Amino acid sequence: MALSNEIIKDKLTEKFGDQLINWEEPYGMLTFTAPKELNLKILQFLFDDNELRFRFLTDLAAIHYPHRKGEELAVVYHLHNLVDNVRIRFKVFTDINKPDVFSATALYAAANWMERETYDFYGVNFIGHPNLIRVQNVEEMEYFPQRKEYPLEDQSRIDKDDEMFGRGGPFVPGNERSAYGTISDEEKQTLN
Repeated sequence: MALSNEIIKDKLTEKFGDQLINWEEPYGMLTFTAPKELNLKILQFLFDDNELRFRFLTDLAAIHYPHRKGEELAVVYHLHNLVDNVRIRFKVFTDINKPDVFSATALYAAANWMERETYDFYGVNFIGHPNLIRVQNVEEMEYFPQRKEYPLEDQSRIDKDDEMFGRGGPFVPGNERSAYGTISDEEKQTLN
């Protein structure tokens, strides 16, 4: 019998009960949420079970939800059963003030780099990681750039011309534009 989302959900529910919530199937991919304390137990179960065989970590990333107080950061695991070609996703949430999640490096070697990158950009502290350091940003950086805590643009820039970005306002008579910018009064005289 082919491995289906229903079988996966039944086996996980049998093992972990109602601790797993928010079951969905966007685009056919089984997705659920788990308590962060269970992430390693769930990963181990999915890896070891002879029918499930989720032995490939496709991706591990974080998402910042600033409006979710107490669970602002989500760590998302994408797993793949290569034998049956089935993928699943599960999320664990953590508080941004204490973003501790257990490391999956003992189970998946690929988690090593992915967890470093997630730490580097979101500040998730992976407990038990063998070498949790910044990999793309400088060590001296005191913030995590992918968190939604900073404005998208530097408001103090003086080299930015809003007209170049289509934010110059509506077209009104007297504010005619050419391919090279706004037409000056002198240029208007030469056109007439």
